[in-house]
Amino acid sequence: MCQHHPKCPSADAPDRDAACLIAFHPEQGWGLLCNGVVLFDDSGELMPDGRSIPARASLGCAA
Repeated sequence: MCQHHPKCPSADAPDRDAACLIAFHPEQGWGLLCNGVVLFDDSGELMPDGRSIPARASLGCAA
């Protein structure tokens, strides 16, 4: 899918979130990366094959 040079990380790569953003809908809370991964505002992900990756825990203050 990626037409960038150098190529962006694939959806299976550990650094997949570093791929270029090709569509962004902040009003709906998601963005599409050129590797087919959909990123959500809560840091959850939807993979191109339909698998979901749960949101990562925040590292913020636990006051």
